[in-house]
Amino acid sequence: MSSAFTDKIALVTGASRGIGFATAVALAKAGAHVVALARTVGGLEELDDAVQAAGGTATLVPLDLADFDGIARLALALDERYGRLDILIANGSQLGPVSPLPHVEPKELEDLFKVNVLANHQLVRCLDPLLRRAPAGRVVFVSSSAAHAGRAYRGPYAMTKAALETLSRTYAAETVTTPVRVNAFNPGPTRTRMRAQLMPGEDPQTVQPAEEAAAAILPLCLPSFQETGRLFDVRAGRLLHYHPPN
Repeated sequence: MSSAFTDKIALVTGASRGIGFATAVALAKAGAHVVALARTVGGLEELDDAVQAAGGTATLVPLDLADFDGIARLALALDERYGRLDILIANGSQLGPVSPLPHVEPKELEDLFKVNVLANHQLVRCLDPLLRRAPAGRVVFVSSSAAHAGRAYRGPYAMTKAALETLSRTYAAETVTTPVRVNAFNPGPTRTRMRAQLMPGEDPQTVQPAEEAAAAILPLCLPSFQETGRLFDVRAGRLLHYHPPN
């Protein structure tokens, strides 16, 4: 049965695992064609299997977000093939050093900002024309409560997410008179490899699976969703859950 996502073109970064993987599968299952970007070829192949099992389709893009020229080439390829981009899920990120700020080397911080912030700016630069050409372009930047918590030893990652939220709000303000809608999304504690790295003693069964985060992201991608420039936080309860048609 047709849904609001049928024939939509959706680019998901960090799609080889975690929230990106789950969101890519959910979008594909709902009818979108997913362009899945990640560094890990094996993870992308697993995603392709999951997408096909869900009855969907995907294009796999093995690409490091730090490869800005690669992002530009991807935008050109999307333009040539589709002429538009309906959905961007900017999910890919790295944890970076978990260390006191005085111990963080400048190069470590530069590398983290390149992936978590500057790559997302490059996505905006290169994909903005394609999003504006879509009837209802939707952008979701996946953030974190770390952006607001100011916890010890998590400063580098928190700094990047705070910058990402500012990028999201600014882009939303600059597209408010267009059909594009831009929002940030904080999934809350989620069962991902990154969280396992950060919280090695935590029982993963005590936090939500990535599929629940994906179910909360999809409503922000609907053509009917009109809010923009917001931060949607799972724990704040300002979320809908997408239920595919029967």
